[in-house]
Amino acid sequence: MNAIHPSQIDTRIGPRIERVETRLIDLPTIRPHKLSMATMNGQTLMLVMVHCSDGVVGIGEATTIGGLAYGGESPESMKLAVDRYFSRLMIGQDSSRVRPLMTRIGRMIKDNRFAKSAVETALLDAQGKRLGLSVSELLGGRLRERLPVAWTLASGDTGRDIDEAEQMLALRRHSTFKVKIGLKSVRDDVAHVASIKRALGDRGAVRVDVNMAWSETDARFGMAALADAGCDLVEQPVSSVAALGRLIRRFPIALMADESLQGPETAFDLASRGSADVFAVKLEQSGGPFNAQRVATIADAAGIDLYGGTMLEGAIGTIISAQVFSTFPNLQWGTELFGPLLLTEEILETPLDYSDFTLAVPTGPGLGISLDLERVAYFTRDGSHQITSTDG
Repeated sequence: MNAIHPSQIDTRIGPRIERVETRLIDLPTIRPHKLSMATMNGQTLMLVMVHCSDGVVGIGEATTIGGLAYGGESPESMKLAVDRYFSRLMIGQDSSRVRPLMTRIGRMIKDNRFAKSAVETALLDAQGKRLGLSVSELLGGRLRERLPVAWTLASGDTGRDIDEAEQMLALRRHSTFKVKIGLKSVRDDVAHVASIKRALGDRGAVRVDVNMAWSETDARFGMAALADAGCDLVEQPVSSVAALGRLIRRFPIALMADESLQGPETAFDLASRGSADVFAVKLEQSGGPFNAQRVATIADAAGIDLYGGTMLEGAIGTIISAQVFSTFPNLQWGTELFGPLLLTEEILETPLDYSDFTLAVPTGPGLGISLDLERVAYFTRDGSHQITSTDG
């Protein structure tokens, strides 16, 4: 075996990860948020803080919708996974080498896409702070400074939803509205949406999200009726990819995949089957920022439109999404990054800029935001835990 010459040995030592801290933050919402599978009366954020040897601290976040009602991860399970498994793979590693570290984590930890997204976010935030660059620049460069943001109407009450939409129009905060349906009969849901659209007229676009609650038969009736009512998009009416493929282009209304879209592999499957007009890209469902960009590339190659989705994240999860979506060459259907506006409490030192129907993408290093640590501590659930290099 040939000896390795000293000049071939990489002696550079980057900033090492010294500690990985997790917290559960419980925040109330401005109103109940009714989906087909759950009603949310609050939101729990799982925060990750990666402490590095150069003094830089990167922050990340993961959330779910309705605990385990939406998918296989919950804030509590994500916290446990990061504490017990992710941290042991991370501590002592070079924090500046984000892709290699996430590749290592991906090999050793299966699934756990939401937790991976939070960790990847924290690593990118730390590296951006270290280099003085926003995350969007680390990911290839932003193409837009502000993102259009839709508001979701989910009270379940027609009059209240109309009043809420009118308020958002008056504040110039939102002019596109997504209505959550699926709990009632298809006819009642269509009547609910039609009433909202009649009240708003041309002042506001109306879309619906069924969250897989319909059968294919329901969807055939519902999509036709919603098109007649002036609705322009239906999100994931059924659970089956095959059924989505049978429904697509049968009606003068766009069909968007959401729950079926769980990263690049499923994006390729949906695209190859021709089962969606639009992809709702969600960072957590994709498994992190890098994978979300891969999903967007697949969509672009297949001629599928893009929409920036949300898991009702707080400020951190919303801004990493905004940083990533700002790099997309195409974002035909805008975004739904309204999560922080659903919360009654602020945990940032400077609130996000929602104005003129858009969200400003921060320009500072990393995510470009700063936590109000006192408020974070106040809303932290008892039992927050941190792992150091001396653990286990």
